[in-house]
Amino acid sequence: MLGFNSFREMEQLRREIDQVFNRMWPSTGREKWPLSFLPGVAARQYPRINLSEDADKFYVEALAPGIDPKNLNVSVVGNTVTLSGEKTATPGNVKPEAYHRNERAAGRFVRTVELPAPVNAGAVQAEYKNGVLCVSLPKADEAKPKSIAVKVS
Repeated sequence: MLGFNSFREMEQLRREIDQVFNRMWPSTGREKWPLSFLPGVAARQYPRINLSEDADKFYVEALAPGIDPKNLNVSVVGNTVTLSGEKTATPGNVKPEAYHRNERAAGRFVRTVELPAPVNAGAVQAEYKNGVLCVSLPKADEAKPKSIAVKVS
């Protein structure tokens, strides 16, 4: 067939399914329906993260087991943090056709997260321990809460 591309057709079908799910359960800041089983969506959600804050810093904890820390990169621009790297395939001499199940993904990844306020990029710290990447991002001075004294007259 002239002009038929099965991969393009499958990608279009995936987009249409995504749209149906998004209409049924619109995003409210917390995902009501886990869409990570859909191709393309899961790729944008690796590594899985927790984002928290206190008065002085934001904290990003990213699940990244099995990654060589030399292959991890953290960059900060304004109020966005980008985690990138590469997860190598499990070493061994197993041929691809010998696998009965191969669920552990390998390859390059990039995850960009927008933070609620700007950070001091020069003071960001990152540590990788037990398969978790912990990034500490000090808030920029203008993003920290200010206490205003109330005068009594």
